[in-house]
Amino acid sequence: MTTPGRGQSRAGNGRFVREVDTAERDAEACRLRSSGYTYAQIAAQIGYTDASNARRAVQRALAEVVQEPAQELIQLELDRLDALARQAHAVLDREHLVASAGRLVLGPDGLPLRDDMPVLAAVDRLLRIQERRARLLGLDAPVKAAARVTHATADIDAAVAELAQLIDEMDSTERTALIQKQTKGLP
Repeated sequence: MTTPGRGQSRAGNGRFVREVDTAERDAEACRLRSSGYTYAQIAAQIGYTDASNARRAVQRALAEVVQEPAQELIQLELDRLDALARQAHAVLDREHLVASAGRLVLGPDGLPLRDDMPVLAAVDRLLRIQERRARLLGLDAPVKAAARVTHATADIDAAVAELAQLIDEMDSTERTALIQKQTKGLP
């Protein structure tokens, strides 16, 4: 069983969490590193036992700096997708009638014909929004792709042997001409 280290305590779920003073020390280590301090200098300045602990502190601080804006960006994208979905739902909720040359098209019963195309387009758009949301949140299972590589080594070996025999049967003038022809235009 692992026990918490300095600056760590257990959360309700049993995981270690950093305490505020540890996060502040990590941020200070990161500031010093960005000012050109070496890890050894950071360790001496802040009180880490060695340079590797200072390096880990800088890495933790950088990971947090990157993670928070990424989460905010994901939330912004989700909000945008929600707005698009509301627009598509509004199209679904409206009645759509068929018009031609600026006039409503009437059915055999004398009532205007309903137009399903905007509804179907809105459904397609909602599906695309849902697919994007699933990709953004990582909800889709990874796609498994099967790749099969076949090796015809016997065929390759036979072709190489045949070419070698043809080259052996050539006289030196023919070989020179073949090599010149094959290497023409190469650097």
